Amino acid sequence: MQTPKSILLHLDDSERTVERIKLARELAETFDAEVTARPCTLSALMRYPYAIEAAAEAVAIMQEIDKDARDKMHATFMRHGAGSQRLHWAEPESDGPWGFARRALYADLLILGQRDRNDPMDSELPGDFLPSVLVQSGRPALVLPYTGPIGPIGHNVLVAWKETREAAHAVTAALPWLCTASRVHAVAYGEDAQASLQSLQNYLRVQGVRNLELHPGGDDDDEDAGNKLLSFGADLGADLLVMGCYGHSRAREWVLGGVTESMLQSMTLPVLMSH
Repeated sequence: MQTPKSILLHLDDSERTVERIKLARELAETFDAEVTARPCTLSALMRYPYAIEAAAEAVAIMQEIDKDARDKMHATFMRHGAGSQRLHWAEPESDGPWGFARRALYADLLILGQRDRNDPMDSELPGDFLPSVLVQSGRPALVLPYTGPIGPIGHNVLVAWKETREAAHAVTAALPWLCTASRVHAVAYGEDAQASLQSLQNYLRVQGVRNLELHPGGDDDDEDAGNKLLSFGADLGADLLVMGCYGHSRAREWVLGGVTESMLQSMTLPVLMSH
C-alpha cells in the first residue's frame, strides 16, 4: 500500500482555504508527506481584459490587485501552516489555472475545494477549474465541500463502486484510509451490484481491508445516484466518500457524468475522486 508522499494544495482567497490548509497539514503528518501549497486564481487582467486597452495606470492597478491577493494568501498560509516543516509555499504560476493543472501531474494527491457560486471570490477561478484539473491531471483529489465543519477523515468511509477504470483508480488511491478505517462501506447499483461488490471485497481483503460492509443498491439511475449516495452517506455518518470522476472535454466545454456533476455541485462531505 503506497501512501501519498507529494501533496499539492490549492490556495485561493475563499474562506475555505483555511480548512484545506488544516487538512493538508494533518495528512502530511499522518502520511509523512510533503505538501506544496500553490496559490491559483485568474489574474485581474484575465478577469477584466478591458484594462489592457486602458491607460497604463489601470494595468498597474490590476497588477497591484494580484499582489495584494497573493500577499493575503501567503499570510493565511503562514498563519495556519507555519510551524510544519512539511508544508511549503510555492509562487503562483504565470498562466494561472492552466499552470496549476500542469503542476498537478507531479503530485500523488491534490487537495481542492468545491465551487461556491455565492462566495464573493468565485469569479477568481474559471467555472470549470475543478473538473478540468481532475480530468486533465488524472490525479486523485480530495475535494472539500464549501460548507460545514471538516473533522478528521477516513474513520468511516463509503466507497461508491462501479466496474470502471475511474472507480478502480479512486479505490486504489483510498487504500491508505481504507486499511485503517474503523468502518468501510461499499455501495453499488444495478443488477450486477452484488457480484461486483463481492469481487471488490475479495480485492480489498488481499489489500488488508477486512471490515467491509456491502450494500447492493437498486436500479442504476445515473441521474439520481448522486443524491442517493449523499443521502446514504449521511445515514451512515460517513466522513469520506470515494468515487470515480467521469468526464471529458468537447469543444472547450467539459462534459461530466451525471453522478460526477451532481457530486461537485451538492457534496456534503469530503470526496476522494479520481479520473
